[in-house]
This record gives sequence, structure tokens and C-alpha cells, in this order.
Amino acid sequence: MESEDSVKHQLEELQKHLGKKQKFEEAVSSLKSLLQQKYQLASPSLRKTFYTAICRVATVLKTRYTAPGFWNAGLGLFEQAELLVSDPYEKEHLKGCVSQAREELHLEDNPTQVSQPAQNSANGGYLFEGRLTVDPEPPQPQWLVQSNLLTTAATLFAAESSQGLAADDTSRENAANMLQDLLNRLEDAVPLMLSDGPVPHKVPPASKEVVAKLPVIALTEEILTKLGKDAECSICKENLALNDEMQELPCRHTFHPPCLKPWLDEHNSCPICRYELQTDDHVYESWKEREKEAEEERKGAENAIRGGEYMYV
Repeated sequence: MESEDSVKHQLEELQKHLGKKQKFEEAVSSLKSLLQQKYQLASPSLRKTFYTAICRVATVLKTRYTAPGFWNAGLGLFEQAELLVSDPYEKEHLKGCVSQAREELHLEDNPTQVSQPAQNSANGGYLFEGRLTVDPEPPQPQWLVQSNLLTTAATLFAAESSQGLAADDTSRENAANMLQDLLNRLEDAVPLMLSDGPVPHKVPPASKEVVAKLPVIALTEEILTKLGKDAECSICKENLALNDEMQELPCRHTFHPPCLKPWLDEHNSCPICRYELQTDDHVYESWKEREKEAEEERKGAENAIRGGEYMYV
């Protein structure tokens, strides 16, 4: 029989995978499977580990992966967990997770929409966890589109390499054409991959707490000498003088405190290098995190495709 330590280790590994967009849905599916197999006979300690992992899924869905496909995966897990847990607090929390997932998927007015199989596929339903849904299948997440493109390219490379020198000009030309087509499709997909949600129209103001903690220094002769005789506050454009109080951003640029606060409220970026401070807007901060991840994925995908393209030049 599999030990509880082994199950705990699996749960810890799955929680790590939740932080990677390409592995999220697979990790949620594995977590649900473990829940069904191990939870009822688990010790209180192991049950708590299960609950912690499920809460992590809820947190990631709320803050990072907000596309319908991810919420669909989370809904199945939350519903399964709500049926199994006995702790009143945990059950109530999971009920809230189910409710929020249904709301995100616009199922709040029709609770049976996902769980009730359709009679036939003529209505455009799709298979989800072995059942035919009522609604049409949601569009694939863009990371999956990207993954499929890369898989196709990798298969093409392997097939072409196996032919070696025996490959004729026609097969090489076909391969090059397919690679170019893949590259074109990837370039079409990249702008969509950069955002899983609405793009904020304006940067929110800097967090008041963060601004309040910015250090304030008084200008000394030594500092003024380093800055130069024409040094000025980049916001008000007034020349700096001895004993002027200056507030320092994390990027090390300094400004008059009365100038900096309204500037950060309006622009939330350093006037010199455009460094952004943290905001109190959780939606915006989540969007920035997704943008950062998408940019890394985009660079990796383009490098992989273009690297393969060079093989045929």
C-alpha cells in the first residue's frame, strides 16, 4: 500500500506544477484523481495537506489563470472536494470556491449545466471529463495553441532528421514551407498569448503604503557634487540646493516628496527610467504577472521555432 508520506510528496510536487501554466490543468486532474483514491482513508494530517493543495488551486485561479478552461478544471476539483470533506469550515470554503467557479463560467443560474450529459452532440457540446456538456467547447488557451505548434515543429524536425542525407529537395522544400506556416501561425497567436484577461487602460496609482515607506534623504555637499551643478528635480525642473529633502525610488532616482506623490498617483512610474511601483489593484498586479510569464513563453517559443527554421537554411 502506498504510504501517506508518498502521497504527501505527490501533493507537494503537484502544487509546484500549479505555478506553471502549461502544467496547471494536468496537475488539477491528477490532484482530483488522488483526492478520489486517497482522501476517505487518509489521516487528519494528510487530509489537511489535500485541503492546502486545493486552496492553492483556488488562489492561482483567482490571481493568475483566469481563462474559462482553467476554471472548468478547478470547478470539477472543488465539487469533488466539497462532497468528501467533513470539516464544516473547509466544506463552507469549498462551497464558496464552487460558487465562484460557476460564476466565472456563467453557470450560476444553471447548476446542472456542466454535470448533466447532453443527449447528443448536435447542440455543439463537447466532452469534458468523460461527459458531454451542453455549451460549445470554449476556445483553447493560447498556451495550448503555442504548445501544439511546438509539438508539430518538434515532430517535423525528428522526421526530417531520421531521413538524413537521403532527403530530397522536394521533402526539404515541404519541410521549410511547413516551418514557415508554423511561424506565421505562432506570430498570429503571440499577441493573444500576452493577455488572458482585459488589458488595463491606465496604470493604477502606486500603493500609498509603498510610497510612505520610500526613504527621504537630505542633500549634502557631497551628494550635490556627485549630481553636478545643474542637477534638478525631473518633475518640477527646479535646481537642487543644499539640504533639499529628496525621496528615493527603488531605482535609486530621487525627487522632491511634494512632486513625487502626485506624479505617482497619476503615472506610477519613475519619470526617468519608467520603473513601476507596486499598486493596491490586485487585478492589475495579476495582469502584470501574466504579462511577464507570457513574454517569457513567447521568447522561448520564437527561439524554438526560429532555431528549427535555421536547420533548413
